[in-house]
Amino acid sequence: MKASVLTRVAAQSILKNKMRSLLTMLGIIIGVGAVILLVAIGQGAQSRIQEQIENLGTNMLVISPGSSSQGGVSRGMGSFNRLTVDDVEKLQRESFLLAAVSPVVSTGGQIVGGQGNWRTRINGVSVDYLAIRDWDVEFGRNFDASEVRSMKKVVLLGRTVAENLFPGQDPVGQQVRIRNVPFQIIGVLAEKGQTPEGSDMDDVILAPYSTVQTRLAGHQYIPQILASTFSPGDIPAAQAEIAAIMQESHGLASWEEDDFTVRNQSDLSEAAQGTTEVMTLLLAAIASISLLVGGIGIMNIMLVSVTERTREIGIRMSIGARGSDVMTQFLVESTVLSAAGGLLGLLLGLGGARIISSVTGWTTTISPLTVVVALAFSGAIGIFFGFYPARQAAELDPIEALRYE
Repeated sequence: MKASVLTRVAAQSILKNKMRSLLTMLGIIIGVGAVILLVAIGQGAQSRIQEQIENLGTNMLVISPGSSSQGGVSRGMGSFNRLTVDDVEKLQRESFLLAAVSPVVSTGGQIVGGQGNWRTRINGVSVDYLAIRDWDVEFGRNFDASEVRSMKKVVLLGRTVAENLFPGQDPVGQQVRIRNVPFQIIGVLAEKGQTPEGSDMDDVILAPYSTVQTRLAGHQYIPQILASTFSPGDIPAAQAEIAAIMQESHGLASWEEDDFTVRNQSDLSEAAQGTTEVMTLLLAAIASISLLVGGIGIMNIMLVSVTERTREIGIRMSIGARGSDVMTQFLVESTVLSAAGGLLGLLLGLGGARIISSVTGWTTTISPLTVVVALAFSGAIGIFFGFYPARQAAELDPIEALRYE
């Protein structure tokens, strides 16, 4: 019997009992819909995290203080800080792979100006900082190297700070006070969004590091150095180059432990992506239980169908149908039933993903591969769970089948 004929006969058999067929498919519909929906949310989370990580900067490398130990007990990363502006200048002079380098001198404080006050963090940085972070100035301008050298009291406001201190106004040219020190606003940064951890990157003020270090922070050592390479392919070699320059700057012998760490965005990205991938697979595995239940439902209904159609099977065999023909017919019926449920489940999952995205604002991503795998898996369930009933039908004795009431 041709495949087209088998499919048509299977569809007719399913449509004879529409409600029973729909209830049978319900497990498959819910299972496929749940898998599509949860995978869409998981993949959306992965793409969002990747976007946030890329939003941190271009080909960025982070140099942080190392760890110290006392009495054999490690105090953890960042507990021993020897990073200085001299390290930054040495990296700028001697590195061949770094496109930009900037210290980051961080402090916090109450900002007074405009229509009120706002507590935020103040980052002292160099001119290269915005290029490293791939950050634009929306209004005004960035400070220049001469303003860094002369420790000018100028600042760039993050979008969050600007909206809270100067709502509906252009703050460029106005003044704010940070710890009673007046600063002139020369620019407003473009909106950057959130970090992968959920903190607001726009809730910040940028100023020349020399000004922040002398006027606000008041300490010699700097908590962080940022750098960027010319291309992503330079990152591994640049890490090794930074390590060599920093070891020389700190007078470390080859056998001594580094008092700094050099990390790149790939490490952060791989860790975050690995976590979301595991969660996505876990959620999909939980949702797949519904597919198992749906498959058992299909097997049950096909066994009932074999019992109900015993005389029909006997007639077919008596006029020349082989056991393999009967088996193929019932396998096609279970596969069509399962595939139809998979298709309805796919529509349910796509609709659910769109609704969740519009209501909650979450990013949902559905790849073509996910759709193909879901449909193929639903069809495979029909074959797997339909095999036993199909074999039962194929093994019926024609004479006994004809005498069945």
